[in-house]
Amino acid sequence: MMQEFSKIFLTGGFIISLISIIAWWQLFKKAHLKGWYALIPIYNIYSFCKMVTSSGWTMLIVLIPFINIIFIIYLLMRLSYAFGHGLLFALGLFFFYPIFILILAFGQSRYIG
Repeated sequence: MMQEFSKIFLTGGFIISLISIIAWWQLFKKAHLKGWYALIPIYNIYSFCKMVTSSGWTMLIVLIPFINIIFIIYLLMRLSYAFGHGLLFALGLFFFYPIFILILAFGQSRYIG
C-alpha cells in the first residue's frame, strides 16, 4: 500500500517538475532570455530574479529560511505584473502554480518588464 502511494507521489512530482521546466523555458524566451536558462540550477533562479526585479542579486534573499517564503510570494507578484496581469493572477500562481504557470507561458501574455 505504501509503495503504491510512493510511486504515485513520485510520478506526480516528476510530471509537475517537467511541466515547470517546459513552462519556464517558454517564459524565459518570452522575456528575451535564452530558454535553456531554465535547466541550470541556481542560474535559473538568478535569471528569474533578474527578469522580474532587474537585479539578479535579489536571489540571495531566496536562500534565507522563512523570509524566502514571503519573498517568493513577492516574486510571483512581480512575475504577474511583468506579464501584464495583477494581484489575482499572482495569487493563482501561488496557489495553483502548475495551471497558472502554463497559462502565463503558453497564453497570450507578453513580457512588458
